[in-house]
Amino acid sequence: MARYDDILELEPGLDGAGLRIGIVMSRFNVDVCEGLLAACSAELRKHGVRPEDMLLVTVPGALEIGLAAQKLAASRRFDAICALGAVIRGETYHFEVVADQSAAAIARVQLDSGVPVANGVLTTDDEFQAEARMSHKGADAARAAIEMANLLRRLDGSR
Repeated sequence: MARYDDILELEPGLDGAGLRIGIVMSRFNVDVCEGLLAACSAELRKHGVRPEDMLLVTVPGALEIGLAAQKLAASRRFDAICALGAVIRGETYHFEVVADQSAAAIARVQLDSGVPVANGVLTTDDEFQAEARMSHKGADAARAAIEMANLLRRLDGSR
C-alpha cells in the first residue's frame, strides 16, 4: 500500500484472474464497435480474465446499452461490465441526445446496482476520430472494469 502525506492508499489492482466480466456492445457503427471489442477483450485477457469468464451481448445502439447493462448487473453474475459503443456526430441534435443519455444510463446502472460499468462509448465528431480512438478506448474500458471490480472487492473486505 502506497502512502501519500502519511495517508494510507489502496493501490490500483489490475489482476483480472477470477473476475467475470459482462460486455455490452452496440451494433450501430459496427466497424468501430468491433474495434472497441477487439481491444477490450485483448486487454481483459492480457490482465488474466479468461474468455470463459466473459459474456458478450449486443444491442442495436448506444441508447440500449444501459438496459442490457442493467440486466447483466442485476444477475449478480458479473464483477464488472464494459459498455462499448460509438456515437458519431451528425448534422442534427440527435448526437447530443444519444451521447448524453447513454452516458447517464451507464452511470445510473453502476450507481443503482453497485456493479462497476466502464464507459467505453466513444463520442466523436467523425468516423476518422472514432477509428483513431477505438483501440485506446476499448483497452481503457477493460482496465477500468478490472480496477473497479478489484477496488470494490477490497472495500468490501472480500479479498
